[in-house]
Amino acid sequence: MNKYANILAVLMLAAMLGLMVGSSWNDSATFDEVAHIGAGYTYLKYKDGRLNPEHPPLLKSLAALPLLLLSASGRIKENITAQPFWTIENVNDRQWATGNYLLYEAGNDADPPANWRAGQILFWARLPMILLTIIFSWILFLWVKNRYGNGVGLLTLFFFVTSPTFLAHGRYVTTDTGAAFGFFLGIIFFLKFLEKRNLKSALWLGVALGLVLLSKFSLVLLLPIYLILGFFWLFLGRGENNPSPQPPPLRGGGKGVGLLQFLSALIFSGLIALALIYTAYAWQIWNYPHDQQIKDARYILAGYQYQSWAKLDFWLTEHKPTRPLGLYLQGFLMVARRTAGGNTAYFMGEVSSKGWWSYFPTLALTKEQLGFYILVILALFLGLKSAPYITSPPNPLSFVRRGGKEVSSAIIFIVFYWVSSILNPLNIGVRHVLPTFPFLYFLVAKSLISGRPTSYGRRTSIYLIGVWMIAEIIIAFPYYLSYYNALGGGLQNGYKIATDSNYDWGQDLKRLRDYVEKNNIAKINLDYFGGGSPKYYLGEKYKSWWSSKGAPPAGSYFAVSLNSLTGNQAKGIGDITIKPEDAYQWLRGKIPIARAGISILIFKF
Repeated sequence: MNKYANILAVLMLAAMLGLMVGSSWNDSATFDEVAHIGAGYTYLKYKDGRLNPEHPPLLKSLAALPLLLLSASGRIKENITAQPFWTIENVNDRQWATGNYLLYEAGNDADPPANWRAGQILFWARLPMILLTIIFSWILFLWVKNRYGNGVGLLTLFFFVTSPTFLAHGRYVTTDTGAAFGFFLGIIFFLKFLEKRNLKSALWLGVALGLVLLSKFSLVLLLPIYLILGFFWLFLGRGENNPSPQPPPLRGGGKGVGLLQFLSALIFSGLIALALIYTAYAWQIWNYPHDQQIKDARYILAGYQYQSWAKLDFWLTEHKPTRPLGLYLQGFLMVARRTAGGNTAYFMGEVSSKGWWSYFPTLALTKEQLGFYILVILALFLGLKSAPYITSPPNPLSFVRRGGKEVSSAIIFIVFYWVSSILNPLNIGVRHVLPTFPFLYFLVAKSLISGRPTSYGRRTSIYLIGVWMIAEIIIAFPYYLSYYNALGGGLQNGYKIATDSNYDWGQDLKRLRDYVEKNNIAKINLDYFGGGSPKYYLGEKYKSWWSSKGAPPAGSYFAVSLNSLTGNQAKGIGDITIKPEDAYQWLRGKIPIARAGISILIFKF
């Protein structure tokens, strides 16, 4: 049975691989990919980390590995370090200019052509991210299967490979799926550490922590989660056969393990992680001129709210031995400032920079499949009906003992992460709560299958809903980024809830080019949002247009990204004001004649 389970898992992963490669083939660059691809490429080729410091280098460098090989074989042409933008003061403009130059202005092939021997940058940069998603799902399957059996493992994997959110974001050069993988690895290595509690497990935890902290700065949330889980298991989660208030013994050591020793082990792991971060960032500053790094740090952190942190970063940056740590801290402080300040976003007819408490719950409910949520309800019903740890009165210690450390840890992580996300004003996509999804898949699969006989009716229900979910994914192909379920209005109307990386991230510009060519349109006016280059794809066939220019001339064509349209037609909240001339009044009531893909509306005047 174990052999057949692995074969079935491989078939599911092969299907997911095909869906991700096939659906990304005609996607133009999304907004964030431009900065990430250019940054990763310069990290590897020039050993210079001046671009995009608000994200650690690991995932971007992984995506750029094939590009480095293409460059070595002469298939990528560029002269980045000689361009004026390489040293401009505005660090933010620098990263976008570099990415646009590499993709669209240096004479390279940005997209997959018919000739596979060409240096198609987007395809080869996305391929490592797709493979990383496949590896993530395989490790998730093995981890669940080894603990709870083939059925739970396969159902967990099925939820993963039929998730529109993972299918969408697992194929782009961004940090979201990699961050989800990092949280998963960080937690399972910590659970292994809690189980073994020896020097070897602490060492491996430090290695894992170092790698995941090099993936995304939000993974520092693992540190308070470790403290919560450690306290939970050291002081609340002892088995009924070990009722003593003293913690269980250190395996192999023969001594009691108290809180101080637990924290000491965590500090040891933290030092290992810090050593890995230092080593990685030493590469980032290898050819990064010291005076340029100091100048950039002072520009980025000018007026920083917490000056003591900014001064610490300046000190680290100004001293050569600590320059790598200065660059890491600088990126972390950038993210902290952006997180606290929020980001202007559209949500259900409003535009705000302060966020909405209902943003992530609404997006999670409408961006994943309805079939999955029906199974969530069934799992909750079964869990409440037969859970052996429900007592009267409720006893949380009984839950900890009998629920298992994996289940308890998954619930603690999901609750902690969701609370922090809801309280966070940075509302720019369901992708930001993606790390909780694999643990939710595991909990639902376990509740449906593990620990009780599976009745014929329940098996039939799961199979029928599974077929529905497969059909839903096939129908949605290739528009996984724009996917909304029926509650959210579906593919056609989901933009009314939220856009940006939830619906329109600029992925349909190539499809607009195809529409223009197919319909022999000589000129199209365009308001485009995203990482693609209208000039690269449309050449002289497009003219930049926006609301305040008024309606285009009679007989002409106009295309607009839904992210731009919804944001300008929404109601400004708080300090956000939308001027009447920017609100596309001349489009209200006008019906588009077509769409380019899903996210770009096309009108004829």
